[in-house]
Order: sequence, then C-alpha cells, then structure tokens
Amino acid sequence: MADAPAASVVIPTRDRLDQLAECLSALELQTASSFEVIVVDDASRDDAGVATVVSRFPRARLLRGEGRGPAAARNLGASAASADVLCFTDDDCEPSPAWIETLVREIERGADAVAGRTLSARRDDPFAEASQTITNHVMDASADGTGNVTFAPTCNIACRTEVFRRAAFDEAYPLAAGEDREWCERLRDRGVALVFAPEARVLHDQRLTLQRYWNQHERYGRGASRWHRSRPRGERLQPLRFYAALLAKGFSKGPAIGALVVLAQLATLAGITHEVLEAGWSRQRARSGSPVM
Repeated sequence: MADAPAASVVIPTRDRLDQLAECLSALELQTASSFEVIVVDDASRDDAGVATVVSRFPRARLLRGEGRGPAAARNLGASAASADVLCFTDDDCEPSPAWIETLVREIERGADAVAGRTLSARRDDPFAEASQTITNHVMDASADGTGNVTFAPTCNIACRTEVFRRAAFDEAYPLAAGEDREWCERLRDRGVALVFAPEARVLHDQRLTLQRYWNQHERYGRGASRWHRSRPRGERLQPLRFYAALLAKGFSKGPAIGALVVLAQLATLAGITHEVLEAGWSRQRARSGSPVM
C-alpha cells in the first residue's frame, strides 16, 4: 500500500475552466513533493470540459458536487482526502511554489490551522485591487497580536484533517460568502488558533466588471447578515475605526480604489438588506402556513 500524501489540496470549481487550469498548473510547481489534489466540480455547465482540464494533471482527481455551493463542495473534497493535512484554495487562485510546504511546516510545528497571505493577481485592475484590499483589511484587523488571526478567506487556509472532521464548513451557506467567516469563528469558539503564515502566498485572479464587483459585495453582505443572525444576541458590528481605516487604506492606493471601497460598502449594505427582508418573508410565510419558495 502506497504511503499517504503529506497534504490534500481541495479546490471547488464552477464554470472557470481556464482559471482552473492555471490553478492546477501552479500546483504542479510546488516545492512539496508529497500531496494530492482533489477538484470538486460544483455543477459546472461544461462538466466534460472540467474533466478534460483535470485529466491533464496526474496529481488531480475529480469529484462531482451537486451545485450546493463552495461550502458543500469543500466538505465533499475533504471527505475523500487521504492526508493528515487539508489545504484549501479556489479555482481562481495561483498558489506560490512554497505554498503547500509552508502550510504543512506550520502544522508540523504544532499549529492546528494556518492561514496564508492572499494578493491580487491583477494589481493594475482597480476592481480586483479594491476587492482584495477589503478582504485583506478584514483579515489584518482580526490579528490578535500573538501571530494568529481570527479570520482568513478560504482560498488560502490549511488545517489538520482531524480538526476539520470536528468542524466542517456549514452547508447552510449556499453562496460564496460568509462560510469562511463562520468557519473561522467556530474554530475560535472551539479554542483552535488560526496561525498566520504570510509567506504562504496565493495570487487571487479576480476577473471583475463593475456589475460583477457589485454582485460580489452584495453577496458578501448576504453572507455577513446570515452569519450575524447565527451569533449570540448583542454581537457587535465592526467599530467605526475599522471602516475609517479601511477607507484610508483604499484611498491611499488612489482615488479609484478608494471610491470602489466605498461602493463595496454600499453593495454590502444592499446585500444585508436583501437577506434581512428575505428572512422576514420566510418567517411570515412559515407563520401563515404558505409554502416557502
């Protein structure tokens, strides 16, 4: 029987064939030698195309999801993993060559969960740069002063498989929004530290237009609303200084980036409003006995 790999990399994918190929190509350049790659196709329109892409990479194997979102897809991939360490990234990401080696090394040193640094792959694209600025600000603001963070995006995290078995992603989050925050918070509630390893780098290749940018941050607002409703009553939102620092960081990169950071907050608010209203309508239908659509 062959030895188990040192790491299992799980990648959910949907309708991004060329970016998936770039992600898998980046994994072929890893300095680590012992790892497997599990691609979970979350109901892509061109499922045959996904299979063709995956077949070009000997380390990778393909699982078929049911279109229930990235949280469920990651769980499916993790359930098929054979390594003691799980590494997660996304199909629009390109991990740096030492990514797996760095994450595994931190876990070998005693960490239960690790997060790396994610950078925009499109530094000249204001939409991509603004979006990554916001995500990184949330992560940086969660640092606890001990080398740990309490939030990291799921495109650049790793954990012990035994930890994940006790704390899989919440499949009640059907969108690519909020499931990362909920998972990180659940780790913290269980006393699992999320160690920050900035040298574990991933390039995030976001291909956004104005409409896609708005939709992305509206979706983030919906996920945030769902997460806050799940928390104990009295849970506070971010303080005003958090938003002041975010705006300062955005405008420090130029007026276009700053304006897009402002726009993202409006889109997030729209998403929160949408989710709150939808939840209210669902409760009203449930009380009246009407079917919930």
